[in-house]
Amino acid sequence: MRSILIFALAASVYAETLEDRSLRYLIALLKLDTSNPPGNETRVARYIESEFAKEGIASEVIGGDPNRLNVIARLKGDGSKRPLLIMAHSDVVPAEPKLWTVPAFEALRRDGFIYGRGAVDTKALLAAEMAVLVELKQRGTKLNRDIIFLSEADEEAGSTEIQWLIRNAWSKIDAEFALNEAGARMLTDVGTDVFQIQTSEKVPTRVILVARGSAGHGSLPRKDNAVAHLSDAISKLVKAYMPVHLNTTTRRYFREMAKLDEYKWLGPYLPRMENSKTLFEAANELGDKDPELDAQLRTTVSPTMLRAGMKVNVIPNQAEAQIDVRRLPGETKEEVYARFKKLINDPLVDVLPEPGQDMPATEPSSLTTDLYKAMERVFNATGKKVAVIPYMSRGATDGAFLRAKGMAVYGVPVFKRDNKPGRAHGNDERIKESTLREGTALLRKVVEEIAAAR
Repeated sequence: MRSILIFALAASVYAETLEDRSLRYLIALLKLDTSNPPGNETRVARYIESEFAKEGIASEVIGGDPNRLNVIARLKGDGSKRPLLIMAHSDVVPAEPKLWTVPAFEALRRDGFIYGRGAVDTKALLAAEMAVLVELKQRGTKLNRDIIFLSEADEEAGSTEIQWLIRNAWSKIDAEFALNEAGARMLTDVGTDVFQIQTSEKVPTRVILVARGSAGHGSLPRKDNAVAHLSDAISKLVKAYMPVHLNTTTRRYFREMAKLDEYKWLGPYLPRMENSKTLFEAANELGDKDPELDAQLRTTVSPTMLRAGMKVNVIPNQAEAQIDVRRLPGETKEEVYARFKKLINDPLVDVLPEPGQDMPATEPSSLTTDLYKAMERVFNATGKKVAVIPYMSRGATDGAFLRAKGMAVYGVPVFKRDNKPGRAHGNDERIKESTLREGTALLRKVVEEIAAAR
């Protein structure tokens, strides 16, 4: 009787579907609070380690901070091709409980959704990657290359752990290419399923503007009022059209977008954008019509924080503004600072770099690698009305550090999103259960397409 019971239990474990497994993993991951700061990603690392151990997958918990550890696991292939890295980060941005209608770390399931901080960014991808790795192991899938799994800490703040891994454990994660976050899949109003593969990303370059003047009583206006000079400087930056540059990703992006029914109007702009004499004017017109397209063309400027004064009737001698700048990967931060100084043209205003995270600027990942072509095949096979488009993300990921090492990194667009503003980093972050299931199955197809021996 005991042997029958053991057999039945074992059969029930292996009867779990790929999609059910990813759901179970995601629920468990969402219940582990890894808000960064402080992170505490070791909670996730130990959970992943224990789940992989149940499946006979050896993993290594490793890192520079005992509270913020990463997980590396590897399924061995026949070695005929270089490894594939599948990665996602285990930390999440903080959640403000008062602004959520549900608890942020209870993985509440309601109306077909799973709620929780990290449901979109990016524990769903982490759960899907875990499930796919286990599926390949259980099925004994023959691989032509190793598959390396990486759950990494501290992506949302300092990127300390990916840099630690590169310095101290590069051989453990070195791969020909990687699948990462930041891809985008969406269904257009006319029913086109658009898969945007992230092949490039803009670089966060935070800037501080500091205006200085003479302090005094508010009843006597001054020409060197620091607040006024700061306001004028911000206005100049916001109103200016920044230089336009196209790279291999964005040039292809506009060409493919113009084929979509909703973006047919882009067609007449394409010849103008290929002409250096008309590029700037065409880009300005596009930017005025669509901020998303504008962000693909140039470095962007968003004032986000202000600090000045202590009392309404006192003119402060200093005023500060923080500017969230997302520069194009082909532009240096020194070029950005120099341009800002020239645009502001005010000796009372300093343009200073904000200390902190410094992401590398890299060239886009190639659109001709075996992995990119594999994704094109898999995504194009999902339906009759499909578009596969390379994409430069406005946000940054730790994939930039791997690109800087020469690895081709792609944001894989397996989770479908609607056309409303996303909830990543927002309140009541959630993902549809059906989206998780479909995305996990699609991820498995991509991995098998590029790594299964045939």
